[in-house]
Amino acid sequence: MNQKTMSSLILLLVLSAIFCCGCEGGDTAASSSDSSAADSGPLRDNTPHVLEPKADGSASHGTDIVKIDASHTGQGYVMVQYSGSNSKVKLQVKAPDGSAYVYLLSQKGEYETFPLSAGSGNYALTVFENVSGDMYSTAFSQDIQADIEDEFLPFLYPNQYVWFTKESKAVDKGKDLVAKAHSDLQAVEAIYEYVIGNISYDEVKAANISYGYLPVVDDTLKDGKGICFDYAALMAAMLRSQNIPTKLEVGYASEAYHAWISVYLKEAGWIDDIIEFDGNSWTLMDPTFAASNDKSDLKDYIGGGDNYQLKYSY
Repeated sequence: MNQKTMSSLILLLVLSAIFCCGCEGGDTAASSSDSSAADSGPLRDNTPHVLEPKADGSASHGTDIVKIDASHTGQGYVMVQYSGSNSKVKLQVKAPDGSAYVYLLSQKGEYETFPLSAGSGNYALTVFENVSGDMYSTAFSQDIQADIEDEFLPFLYPNQYVWFTKESKAVDKGKDLVAKAHSDLQAVEAIYEYVIGNISYDEVKAANISYGYLPVVDDTLKDGKGICFDYAALMAAMLRSQNIPTKLEVGYASEAYHAWISVYLKEAGWIDDIIEFDGNSWTLMDPTFAASNDKSDLKDYIGGGDNYQLKYSY
């Protein structure tokens, strides 16, 4: 990446949030950009690129009440449907890297999409039904082999945590926001600036969030507020629909449970923890604080990025 392009951006990509225990929100004043004049050359194509998960049954496993459709594992996702009577049902996905992802199956009778985030390899999928309290029994289990055609596909398709369609208002908004961008770098900056400038932190929602909460990106866009999980999902949906691979990542910032995003840029590869470039070096910034006027303790809170401990990528 050339120095001129790099220094033209102040690029924030970390979307931190606390799902269940609240984080410091604030006003919606966006940080101003010190960007220089836009790059010369043609504008990038801002036509939405929305991939559509499908359960076409060409590789299906299951029972009368559990269906696992692995027809498109090569595209980096699997689809699961539960149509039984149990009200508390979980899906566990054990990935080839040894990690184990746990989801709630909340859309009874409908297929839900889950990313194969760890890349190619063997995945063990198990659907559990609640027996009582915290006790669950196995309803169905299936191993699948995934040979993913492109490592970026799991982070371009919509999934349960980052759900959007061609009809989503967030997709249209993302298209408008990047209309003047000459590069993916500028597209990310435009979307980021909009999110931190127009979405306010919902402290009431954060204090009352329930286990298994899923963001609805169009609701966040319409209401102009949400918890930081909503911030991250909205930004990820906009970027993915612009064909920019984006991970919604979950882990810890110090002892707080957080979500943030990582973005893949052709000029730089995956940009994970960092975020702001001043022409000489990268420094870390957090969008929850970026949307606040009070940033006095920002560096003490975030540290040098070592505070962020990744657990899951979606």
